[in-house]
Amino acid sequence: AQQPGTPLSDQEYHQFFKILRMTIQASTACHLRELYGCKDSLVQRLDEYENHGVIPPGPICSELPGNLLFHNFCTFSLYRCIMKKYFLKV
Repeated sequence: AQQPGTPLSDQEYHQFFKILRMTIQASTACHLRELYGCKDSLVQRLDEYENHGVIPPGPICSELPGNLLFHNFCTFSLYRCIMKKYFLKV
């Protein structure tokens, strides 16, 4: 284990920035969703990419405690954006 206050190793920096880049990309996708809505072709392509080519029709059950149910993938995605839980899965 590294001593507190010491810089990250090269591998640790790679992992740190990988996570940061993924979060920035997820945040950007949320801004697109908020600006254009779920019916926008770019937003739909992102949703399809996230779901191996098909947007789940719904209802959507999440990994959240209590198994929250969402009417459709759009509602689920909006919830993730609002709550900043970008990597929450269905």
